[in-house]
Amino acid sequence: MERVILIFTILILPVFYFLPSANAEEVMSMSTLVTPHNMNLEDCNKLYRMPSEKLFYMTIAGINANRFSVDELQSKTGYILFTAVGKQFLASVVKIDNNRSMLKITPADNVYYFQPGIVLNLFKYIDVNSLEPLAKIPART
Repeated sequence: MERVILIFTILILPVFYFLPSANAEEVMSMSTLVTPHNMNLEDCNKLYRMPSEKLFYMTIAGINANRFSVDELQSKTGYILFTAVGKQFLASVVKIDNNRSMLKITPADNVYYFQPGIVLNLFKYIDVNSLEPLAKIPART
């Protein structure tokens, strides 16, 4: 019986190791995130269940966390012009209603040949950190 279990372990279990996972197509590899290729406009837009003001501040924080440089910022109209990997992008926050808003990140030169990690990492940062409430930092005296 022990031989049968040993043979099963040696022959059958490695087969499961080499099978692709169920969500392999959802997770992009590191080389795919940093290699430039043509992006769809749909991949540059994302809806969020939060007020537009909170999404605007989360976008600024995400740009800062990814070490992109902010070139221009307009809080009244809700846009941020930033540079990432030598290319300028425009992040626009659009208010849909009181509890929903949309973030659009588009290249400033309208050429959609860039690294998808720029947009996807910014979306991921907002997704992860939107669960925590924003806290007001007290002013120093």
